[in-house]
Amino acid sequence: MPDSHTRHDGRQAAQLRPLSFTADIAPHATGSVLVAFGSTRVICAATIEPKVPGWMRQQGVKGGWLTAEYSMLPYSTLDRKPRDISKGRLDGRTVEIQRLIGRSLRAVLDLEKLGENTLWIDCDVLQADGGTRTASITGAYLAARLAVQKLLDAGKLAENPLLDSVAAVSVGVFDDQELLDLDYVEDKDAAVDFNVVMTGQGRFVEVQGTGEEATFSQEQLDSLLNLARRGIGEISAQQTAFLSRQLLAR
Repeated sequence: MPDSHTRHDGRQAAQLRPLSFTADIAPHATGSVLVAFGSTRVICAATIEPKVPGWMRQQGVKGGWLTAEYSMLPYSTLDRKPRDISKGRLDGRTVEIQRLIGRSLRAVLDLEKLGENTLWIDCDVLQADGGTRTASITGAYLAARLAVQKLLDAGKLAENPLLDSVAAVSVGVFDDQELLDLDYVEDKDAAVDFNVVMTGQGRFVEVQGTGEEATFSQEQLDSLLNLARRGIGEISAQQTAFLSRQLLAR
């Protein structure tokens, strides 16, 4: 279990970084949110396109589709990160993360209820201090929910296709402590590192975990998953409160 030692930023082992959401950060998107986990900041935008990919039409697949793109802006890291376009291809990490974002959102989305629309999710990292993929998933759900509400209000959707909320957080072992929501200092030297995605109802969507030149026990695995579950419960509650304020004001 996580102990009570104070971390380098003053947090306790089982404490999230300060979390905030800012709506309508990208006014030309159908829905958008700036999500901040401590110093990690990501713009998540959802754009509804009234058509579906060609493969769906060719195969006669009913409903809509959701796809995600992820990028780290050159100035988001301590050393400038070249844009993928300058290398002529997406790097493997980018491809992995945007597929994870897409899978996470599709897990709580009824594609048939979406109609013949494509929901594009764009996550752009403004500042990276660990947990950019988990922040992207957490903010992407909010952006998608705001976008869906616009279609509902306009009468373009008969019912909400989002079946549940989804959020994500990192957990890991650093300096022999089990920690929630690792920042960069902790993440880069963690002995064990997990990214956990869950729904608001407490069901797992995805668990990515590895020992970094280390191993972990069944007891540690269970403890880390319980730590992630508690953290995601807190994040989900903040998502719900944010959406309540936003939808009430519209």
